[in-house]
Amino acid sequence: MSDNLRLHGFNNLTSSLSFNIYDICYAKTEEQRSAYIDYIDELYNAERLTQILKDVTNIIGAHVLNIARQDYEPHGASVTILIAEHELEESALEQIEPGPGPLPETVVGHLDKSHVTVHSYPESHPDNGISTFRLDIDVSTCGHISPLKALNYLIHSFDSDIVTMDYRVRGFTRDVDGKKLFIDHEITSIQDYLANDTKEAYQMIDVNVYQENMFHTKMLLKDFDLDNYLFGTSRRDITFEEARDIESRLRKEMLEIFYSRNMS
Repeated sequence: MSDNLRLHGFNNLTSSLSFNIYDICYAKTEEQRSAYIDYIDELYNAERLTQILKDVTNIIGAHVLNIARQDYEPHGASVTILIAEHELEESALEQIEPGPGPLPETVVGHLDKSHVTVHSYPESHPDNGISTFRLDIDVSTCGHISPLKALNYLIHSFDSDIVTMDYRVRGFTRDVDGKKLFIDHEITSIQDYLANDTKEAYQMIDVNVYQENMFHTKMLLKDFDLDNYLFGTSRRDITFEEARDIESRLRKEMLEIFYSRNMS
């Protein structure tokens, strides 16, 4: 590891990670669609999402100051946690380096006036049977440790067909000579912080704007087993023609989300 930069006063850089997952399924009937929404709503209620954010807080080395959470009618949930700082210990300096974070273990970081939030968005289309669940998590930190260290835990916490991640470093800090520093760590890609099993399981593309310290990675699950996407039924209960049609609809939905455009 290179020598640490000596800064003047507090590190005023803010590192923000937006982590979005999409889970796709096929629910043919109105009853199946309603049951799917209820299932997702219960699986990712405010209580469970709060525990996930507490784990994230633990991983990035903070402690909880305040929690606000809410379940919504007819569905959906939101949680916001305000977190405060710990001091970075010498034994934990390697946590600044690129690489997957724990699953989970205690990591000591230096954070202040920071927060983590999560919002869930269940959705179902009445015409083509496609139901899509989206979950958005935002982690914002000030100080030495990167919120990217929470990615390994987050990816393994959800069954995700598509994942989109945005990481940005904002503001500036100064060294002792007064020179502005607009980023205080090396990063070439969010992929540097992903575990090997994740890299093998997903197709990935990057869109990075290095001069603006903005990094974007999208992931699409490679393997496709139709039984994993049928809600309320199974592959053996439908004909070959139905299976092929459903698979085509599901793949189209995934590709449209992955490439952010409608496809014919």
